Amino acid sequence: MKLQFIDISIIVLYLATMVMLGWFLRKKARQNKESYLMGGKKLPWYMLGMSDASDMFDISGTMWMVALCFVYGIKSIWIPWLWPVFNQVFNMMYLSKWLRRSNANTGAEWLATRFGLRGKGVKGSHNIVVAFALIGCLGFLAYGFIGLGKFIEIFVPWEAIKEYVPFHIAPQYVAHFYGIVFTLFAMFYSILGGMHSIVLGDLIKYVIMTIGCFAIAIIAMIHLNGSTLNVPKGWSDPFFGWNLNLDWTGIVSEANKKIADDGFSLFGIFFMMMLLKGVFAAAAGPAPNYDMQKILSTRSPKEASKMTGFVSIILLPVRYSMVIGLTVLGLLYYNQLNLSNGAGGIDFERVLPATINNFLPVGILGLVLTGLLGAFMGTFSGTLNAAQAYIVNDIYLKYVNPKASNKKIISMNYLTGVVVVAIGVFFGFLAKDVNEILQWIVGGLYGGYVASNVLKWYWWRFNANGFFWGMTAGVAGALIMPYAISWGISHGYITQSLPLYWWPVLFVLSVAGCLIGTYTAPPTETETLKKFYKTVRPWGFWKPVHEMVVKDDPSFEPNKRFKLDMFNVVLGIIAQLCMTLLPMYIVLSMHLPLIVTIAILTVIVIILKKTWWNKLED
Repeated sequence: MKLQFIDISIIVLYLATMVMLGWFLRKKARQNKESYLMGGKKLPWYMLGMSDASDMFDISGTMWMVALCFVYGIKSIWIPWLWPVFNQVFNMMYLSKWLRRSNANTGAEWLATRFGLRGKGVKGSHNIVVAFALIGCLGFLAYGFIGLGKFIEIFVPWEAIKEYVPFHIAPQYVAHFYGIVFTLFAMFYSILGGMHSIVLGDLIKYVIMTIGCFAIAIIAMIHLNGSTLNVPKGWSDPFFGWNLNLDWTGIVSEANKKIADDGFSLFGIFFMMMLLKGVFAAAAGPAPNYDMQKILSTRSPKEASKMTGFVSIILLPVRYSMVIGLTVLGLLYYNQLNLSNGAGGIDFERVLPATINNFLPVGILGLVLTGLLGAFMGTFSGTLNAAQAYIVNDIYLKYVNPKASNKKIISMNYLTGVVVVAIGVFFGFLAKDVNEILQWIVGGLYGGYVASNVLKWYWWRFNANGFFWGMTAGVAGALIMPYAISWGISHGYITQSLPLYWWPVLFVLSVAGCLIGTYTAPPTETETLKKFYKTVRPWGFWKPVHEMVVKDDPSFEPNKRFKLDMFNVVLGIIAQLCMTLLPMYIVLSMHLPLIVTIAILTVIVIILKKTWWNKLED
């Protein structure tokens, strides 16, 4: 199917709207640094939650999820625990309000509330967080850039437009060219309008995307009506054993190769590794990216909790309506799709664009393409905003020009945005595919992040020196890991290249750095610890600090919500899974599992209303 005039018109109208949005909101964004980077901390929680959810609804991730759903079926709901997706539940139940109570503007600035401004390791801890944030932002920019290019290439064949382009582009770089073109649109409105234009743009995109996703689900149900999917036994079952036991032989034999290449055959071990890493990563709190910036931009700690709770509710059912809808269409008409990777193999990440291109009617096709383009632009702009915040707030204003005027700060934001985009695009050229970057970010880079950021919340003795050495050991290990794994495989020392399986090595390395760094430096200053404990009110190993606080203020009550918070976390994760399964069971017409899922979700909502919502506090 070729794009029709109405489809092209919808896309062009959306791009024009985004450009005008940035232009019209530029004055509001220029009022001051906080207005530009955080919307003045005046935006309502549901708007920020919708924006945060929209930023998570990216093209690259959705292509990956459709590929997973095609190959792994309903069992694919577990694989996004690689991030882990349930970190939003930990944030929702307690970590968002802990973070927001600091009233900081970035994760690096937050460290001053925990470790103070003086002492061994303070400067190093600040610098390593900035470095980690920027490396992560650049990784996500490259990740989105590659996915967008691969996506557009299917709908706009290079043969159709190359005569109108005044320079030659090698076939392997066509996707990169498309990525650059649409990156410029995202860069324009996000740099000019700051957080204000990002949030409003995300709202527009979310509405479009929701219509498109539900339309895809309905189309899939119409096509599936009366038909049976040709899938292996166990494909429609979310449960699993030690082995995956999905055999695509005689159906889509290439899927067996993907399972082997992914390293997911021993699914039980893979799941335990995901869960182990996921719990620690979620307990560490939000990483220093757009997610953290949205939490810090809320009006109060209470609204921060509501915002992160809202994210899963408005993201998962909508996104998985598209995922399962496109999967069903891909399975029904697999033989009509061209999924070749150009090297004799199959690229399952092409299921999403191929099914959209072949089975969506005029108008709906334009809406879906617009929504997915907006998904890229939203993720891109949110990540770019986070990178700008760290460079301007934590480098420029801290070390270069602390007394910079508002005009200089805004100009620096503009310059920073352009430079960050250029570097992100450069890294996009170096990576081979979406999954390569994704696995490195979630399995490697975030593995080095976890230990330091868990201990900072729950252990009073942990200091800036321990934070610095723990992060340094972890991040350095993550940067070296791809080369070490490649060397080990080439020399026959190792056979498993999945970064997740090497995460424990990074974690142990990071924990060693944390402990050595902590005990080779004195504790954080007493006044800083007391102020942090009274303001943030964490639970954990804070007894010595608690005794000092109570001595000064006998009326102070400690946080005794640990058991309740953990109970709510477990319920929240189950509810999150139910919201993921809900659209899948609806589209597949699996009535009994659907009824059970709705019943479980209803009970959990009633309980959480009493144990979480009614007990929210600032």
